[in-house]
Amino acid sequence: MTYPNQWSEASVNPKKGFRIHFIVFLFSLPAMWIVWYFTDRSYPWPLWSTIAWGIGILFHYLGVFVFKKSKSN
Repeated sequence: MTYPNQWSEASVNPKKGFRIHFIVFLFSLPAMWIVWYFTDRSYPWPLWSTIAWGIGILFHYLGVFVFKKSKSN
């Protein structure tokens, strides 16, 4: 018995995936910086997360909007 693949290419919207990723990024980073601010401020540890996640967002953007796959069926 085979089951249909619910994650087939036709059902995935890359633009929606990027929007969700970006919204989570926008809401999570301030939370991390607030935690840092109200705890030990001797070392800015959220800076590493901000830079790394920002690079991830940049590559996600490039993959979705700049280097998009052409659908040739």
